Order: sequence, then C-alpha cells, then structure tokens
Amino acid sequence: MDEFDQGSTDNTLEMTADLVAAYVSNNNVPMSELPALIAKVHAALDGLGNSVAAEPVGPEKPTPAQIKKSITPDALISFEDGKPYKTMRRHLTMRGLTPEAYRAKYGLPADYPMTSAAYSAQRSALAHSLGLGQKRRKAAPEVEEAPEATPKPKDRKKVAETA
Repeated sequence: MDEFDQGSTDNTLEMTADLVAAYVSNNNVPMSELPALIAKVHAALDGLGNSVAAEPVGPEKPTPAQIKKSITPDALISFEDGKPYKTMRRHLTMRGLTPEAYRAKYGLPADYPMTSAAYSAQRSALAHSLGLGQKRRKAAPEVEEAPEATPKPKDRKKVAETA
C-alpha cells in the first residue's frame, strides 16, 4: 500500500511540475509568486486524488406502505417522478425502462399493476359493449332455397312452327 502511495505522490509531483512549467512558459509570473503557485497546483492535484469517490446512489426502495399508497383506483403514482398515470407502460418507455426493469429497480412485487383499476374496468366495459370476449355463436344451418317455379322456355323451333 505504501508503494502505491509513494507512486501516487511522485505522479502528483510530476504533474505539478509539468503544469507549472507550462503555465510559466506562457505567462509572466514573478519569482516571488512561484512557490505559492506550485503549492496551489499541488494542493489542487492532491485534492483530486484524495477525494472520496462518490458511491453511485441508487433509487430508494419504497416501503410497503408507499407501494400500497402508489396504487389508487384512478391512477398509479410513478416512483420515477411522483406523477399519477392511468397506464405506466408509455411513461416507463419514455424513461428507457420496461415494466420488469421498473419493478426490479424499486423492489416492487411481480404482481404490481401497470394499469389503474378504473382504466382497466373502462376498457373491459368497452370491449364487452362491442361484443368482444363472447364465445362465437355457431352459424345457423343454411336453408336450401327451393328452385323457383319458372316455366322452361319452349324450344324456338316449336314456337316458330306454331306461329
């Protein structure tokens, strides 16, 4: 571990020297300000190396009470933006998520709905009113049409001879 720290310090010193040399070659810096410039650059580079890497913060997992509250009869409350939606699919697609990924991201149960109950009932009622969802009726047997009683045309020769 000490070897890594020593290498890191050497690297910081080299970068400090390179940066200060490049700056001084293009800018007029009085000799009296040079030590302060070196100290500032070294402190800045050292601060970058020692900064604590921010841990990626994932979304907070909702509590069971929050999950229950997010399901209302008229809408579902999104955990992404907190807004109510009748259906979640389009909202999630716009955010690059699938329903399965959304459930996994927030730790939701597999049976978490993606459509509000009122909207589902409305769509169901519409489908039933259109006759969808009913078993097909068997077609009534076709009644054979009786041939019409039309007289056969007489032979033209016989008609011509009699006339």
